[in-house]
Amino acid sequence: MPLVGRRAFIAGAAASILARAAASADDYPSRPVTLIIPFPPGGSTTIVIRSVSDKLGEELGQQVIIDNRGGAGGTLGTRALAKSEPDGYTIGLGYTGTLAIGPNLYPNVGYDPRKDFAAIGRIATAPNTLVVHPSFPAKSVQEFIAYAKANPGKVSFGSAGIGTVSHVCGEYFATVTGIKLVHIPYKGTGPALQDLIGGHIPAAFAPIPATYANAKSGTMRMLAVTSLQRSTLAPEIPTIAEQGVPGFEAVLRYALVAPAGTPRPIIDKLNKALNAAVAGDEVRKRLALEGAEPVTGTPEDYAADLDKEERLWAKVVKDSGAKAN
Repeated sequence: MPLVGRRAFIAGAAASILARAAASADDYPSRPVTLIIPFPPGGSTTIVIRSVSDKLGEELGQQVIIDNRGGAGGTLGTRALAKSEPDGYTIGLGYTGTLAIGPNLYPNVGYDPRKDFAAIGRIATAPNTLVVHPSFPAKSVQEFIAYAKANPGKVSFGSAGIGTVSHVCGEYFATVTGIKLVHIPYKGTGPALQDLIGGHIPAAFAPIPATYANAKSGTMRMLAVTSLQRSTLAPEIPTIAEQGVPGFEAVLRYALVAPAGTPRPIIDKLNKALNAAVAGDEVRKRLALEGAEPVTGTPEDYAADLDKEERLWAKVVKDSGAKAN
């Protein structure tokens, strides 16, 4: 085929593909959309996503069906999402633990967070908290750091398990402050906080919805939140960054992603519907109850967030020597 003819053929094929994608987006969605959450039902992650999924379905004009697929720190469900048909009918949770931490912590997770997913858009961020038993001598982050430096390797902290954001958040905090903490993993946030309340461990990093009521009742002391800005759920609690650790940020990011190759017109339609859902008063109120701060934006905004997070947590995991089987 002559060069000019080949170019015309390629251009025509490309135009045909774009036309088919646009046509499919015009009809999309013509049936229910499945949203994979790579965690068991009942946790705070499911609560956050369910607060959005109903409104997302209203915006799309189709039901959004939640599919909880737990296992291996969320990597099993995320792997299933990566291998799904890229037609917009299977989407899933984009989450700090599965897309930024898991690939650096677990061997052979079976997906590449940058190559195997197409960003749809952001939903919210939520901070962890640093909490201690009421008998612990530190009443601020600076006092906590000073105590840990005076007692190297003798201060432990509990987390929801190896590879969770609460685990690597503690490792990050120890690394940037130059202290030595002993990590004690639990099978969930609840057991960790029960041991903290019982005085079996002195400290823990845990999501703010799980610690807020306990801190109010006095069964634990909340020293700080891990976001750059104070939480609207507990505005009286200062951030770690405010207390002598400038720039410290370790938050949960919630977003939606689709399998790589999902047509851009469909991604744009999903992004528009997601932003409208998150902007609604009902969703914002429900997110606030979970200590989550609503965040909207473009697919590119979330892709940039993910790239930043992946680089941060890759360094934290490497520096801390954290490993998972």
